[in-house]
Order: sequence, then C-alpha cells, then structure tokens
Amino acid sequence: MSLKASNKIDTNVYELEVTISGEDFRAAVLRVYNQKKSKITVPGFRKGKAPKYIIETMYGKGVFYDDALESLYPEAVDAAVKEAGLDAVDISNLEIQSIGDDGVEMTVKVTVKPTIEVKQYKGLEAVKRAVSVTAEEVDAQIERLRERNATITDVEDRPAEMGDTAMIDYEGTVDGVPFDGGKGSHDLELGSGSFIPGFEEQVAGHSIGEEFDVNVTFPEEYHAEELSGKDAVFHVKLNGIRHKTLPELDDEFAKDVSEDADTLEELRHSIEADLLKDKQGHADADFEQELLVKLAEQVEGEIPEVMFERKAEENKENFSRRIGQQGIDLKMYLMYMGIEQAQFDQDMYDQAVQQVKVRLALEKIAQIEGIEVTDEDIEAEYARLAEMYGVSADSVKGFFAADSIKADILCEKAINVVKENAVVLEPAADEETAEDAPEEAQEDTAE
Repeated sequence: MSLKASNKIDTNVYELEVTISGEDFRAAVLRVYNQKKSKITVPGFRKGKAPKYIIETMYGKGVFYDDALESLYPEAVDAAVKEAGLDAVDISNLEIQSIGDDGVEMTVKVTVKPTIEVKQYKGLEAVKRAVSVTAEEVDAQIERLRERNATITDVEDRPAEMGDTAMIDYEGTVDGVPFDGGKGSHDLELGSGSFIPGFEEQVAGHSIGEEFDVNVTFPEEYHAEELSGKDAVFHVKLNGIRHKTLPELDDEFAKDVSEDADTLEELRHSIEADLLKDKQGHADADFEQELLVKLAEQVEGEIPEVMFERKAEENKENFSRRIGQQGIDLKMYLMYMGIEQAQFDQDMYDQAVQQVKVRLALEKIAQIEGIEVTDEDIEAEYARLAEMYGVSADSVKGFFAADSIKADILCEKAINVVKENAVVLEPAADEETAEDAPEEAQEDTAE
C-alpha cells in the first residue's frame, strides 16, 4: 500500500492517488473467502466446502472484492495521508480506478486543516465581575441544608396545615368536563406555590380520608391557552399527611452537616468561602467565554465547511445524549421547549462555527508563542481526570489518547496567554445590579 500521487485541487483540498499491491489485495480476498465460505451454498458441495474459484465462477470474480477493499481501505488511506504530510479533517469521494488480482488503484479527496491568521489575541477586552457574598445568601444556603436534613413524620391526629406535605389524588373539570393533564396523584407541599393559586390553601384544614372539591381559576398567562382564565373544580381525596421538622440551628447542626465545622459560626464562614469560590469560578468562566467569542472574530482564513458541519453534528449528539440521561429524547425536548428543529440545527451550527474558529485560533497562538506540553503536564492531566471520574490513571489512559490530551493542554495554555494579556473591563451598572441579586431572584428572572 502506497501513495502514488498527491495533487492539490482546491483550497484545503487534495486528491490522493492510492495503490494497494496485488499481494495485499489477494491476501485480503482470501481472508474474506475464509470468513464467508461457511455461509455460501453451492450445488454439489457441502455448505462451506466450495473452493474459492468455484464461488467466484458462480457469483462473479469480484464477489469478495468489496469486503476485501473495505478491510484494507482505512489503513491504506491513513498511510497515504501520512506519507503526503497532510493534516486531514475529512476524507471523501472514493473512486476505484482499477481493482483485481493485480491490486487496487483508487483516488480519494482529502480536506485538510486550514492555514489561518489571528489578527489580534493580545489586548482583547472583556468584562470581569467583582464578586461578593451577602449574609442573606449564606442564610439561604443554611436553610437549604436544614431542608435537606429535615425529619419527615406521618401525621394522623390532625388536619393538614400549611407547611405539611399532602398526598392527594385529584381530578379537575372545567364546566363539568375533564381536561388533559387534570387528573393525577401528587405529594403536594402546602404553601410551596407549585399548584394553581388558591389550591393549596383549600387542601389545608382537611383530614386523611376526606374527599372534597377545590375551586380555582387558572391564571390568564397559563401555559395551556385553552385553560387560561378558566374557572375549574378539582375533586380531591386526601390520602396522607406528612410534616417536616427542620433541625435546630445550633453547633450540633453544624457538626452534622459539615466535616470541617464544629460551630455554627465556622459553618457560616465555610459556606461563605464556598459560595465566593463558586461565584469567582462563574465570573472567570464568563470572562473567558467573552474573550473567546472576541477571539473567534479575529480569525482570518478559508475554513472548510465540513469542519463546521462535523462539529455541529457532534454538538447535537452530545446534547441528545445529555438529555437522554434524564429520560428525554430530542424530539420531546424540542416540542416541550417550543423550538423548531430547523432553529435547533441552526443554533448548533452557529455554536460549531465559533468553536472551530476558537480551536484553530488557539492552535495558532500556541504555535506563535512556542508553547510546549511536557510529559509532566500530560501525567498531571491524567491524574486530574482519574480523580474526577473516580478511576485509576491507567484506566483513564485507556479512554483518552496522549495526543488528544496534549492538544487540549496546548489550547488551555494558549487560553491563558489570551487571558493574561486581556484588558479587563468593569461591568456596567445594570450588569452589577443583576449579578449582585440573590441567586434565587436571578433564576426567577431567567424563567
């Protein structure tokens, strides 16, 4: 197997003439024959016993050619690309010029990584937020810890109260007619505001085993338009009541919820430090992302469309896999979110364009800056990944090739060059206000 010729036919596109020797091809044909002969029936021979030349006479000389070529093609083309000194990003348009006992002659088109220029990568401007943690945020986190460590008890000797969790069956009607989604069972925390306004208050005061009607009005802005502003009646059965008791806020609580804190005050300091670290991480990530968006704008060069397309497909596959882990398929997700498939595809493509440009820019910066990756860098990254996944470093090495790890470290070092030479801007007043708002308020605004 060898490279016969390499011809540049377009920007970033080469046509390679590749040959496979007769000896290699005949050996591949023989291997395919031995693999398949047991499944081939030829009159006059027991199944699997027909000689190769008999099968070829009956089914045609090239009966095994496709499978033989398929077994040799990857190695042959990879070797030819390496011999031509090309950095391939896509291989396509296989054309067979000749194939037979004398070997194979074929051509393929190879799209290569482009040569690009980065107009500027030092002095890029981006906003970096100053972060702080308020006492209210620390209090809110402590309350979440109390909620997670609450004691739940069954209640049988009194009616349901606000703050209790009521286990209910319900069926709703509008003008006496049941509607979609109006029937079910739910463990409803009274006072949580998770049901239609007025519903939870009417459950309070009832005892286990009671059946009763709840009268409510759907909000005008309800997501199901056919129910917006409509009066509804829910027939409810109360099956059980549970009460949640929060732990006392004292030093014993601090010891129970933290490995490091022995007092409530120490717990507050620990929570404050963790929240600050988390906010700083988000601020750093936002700063870096803004720089990378601007870096992508500095890229000049003709980038093969296939690089964008492949990255977009990878993005879609990764997204589908993530939501699939939550039991949601992509079609269901798009329908629920009200997003058209075409818009989703375009979003993934736009994201891919920026990602490809950023990656190329970082590789160029690494080249310009003479950045190197040491064996120690690679081993440290393997150790980090092993700790993150909870496996041995040797296991990680089986999943991540050293070349891939090296390329990622190279780009990370290039990002650091961009950040170290960036111009840090102060956020606008309205941005500071939004970032200083409590976390829950920010989430509500986003929704």
